[in-house]
Amino acid sequence: MFKHTEAIGKRYDGLSGQECCLSCGNALALADIRTGQVCVDLGCGKGHDVLRMAAMAGSGGFAYGIDISEGMMETARANAGKLGLNNVAFLKCPLEKLDIQSASADLVLSNCTINHSLDQAGVWKEVARILKSGGRFVVSDIYALEEVPDRYRADPEAVAECWAGAVMKEDYLANIRDAGLRNLEILEESDPYEKGAIRVASFTLRGFKP
Repeated sequence: MFKHTEAIGKRYDGLSGQECCLSCGNALALADIRTGQVCVDLGCGKGHDVLRMAAMAGSGGFAYGIDISEGMMETARANAGKLGLNNVAFLKCPLEKLDIQSASADLVLSNCTINHSLDQAGVWKEVARILKSGGRFVVSDIYALEEVPDRYRADPEAVAECWAGAVMKEDYLANIRDAGLRNLEILEESDPYEKGAIRVASFTLRGFKP
């Protein structure tokens, strides 16, 4: 799994200085962030959503950005420094082992990132671990409408292109429920579209930790 994660990180290092959009949804617009909340963005890239979350949460709140790309982290920290924000931190760690205390977050946000993991069930268990009781997640991601061919499933380049790691919708939702998260809602959902060698769809989900 380390080589897979490292390869994806290197791909995004090369994009850290470019003007590009890597997301498949707009989870932040649906997150309803309030003053004083602790927020976490999984796969934060250059940190634009993290900086917005920090501003929304105010001085009494905090925003964490998680990514595996050192280039993205450097860009994100520079952006935070330019804005003079001190209620923000960017952490380089895998989604399957978040460097965040248990039961410390009010909100977990993510845009088109969880599909990159080879252990998506493990990612959702980490989301449940770091959320406070009553905390919520708002996640945009893709799901597959057909099984990904085996030759692509563990190909880091194909996974980094945001399709080869996609799982079927029922499997995606089962991972969330198996992690103990509840009150699951689909807030937005796209029509199917072609991506790579398969058809996928995008959706934005919200759920809560009991």
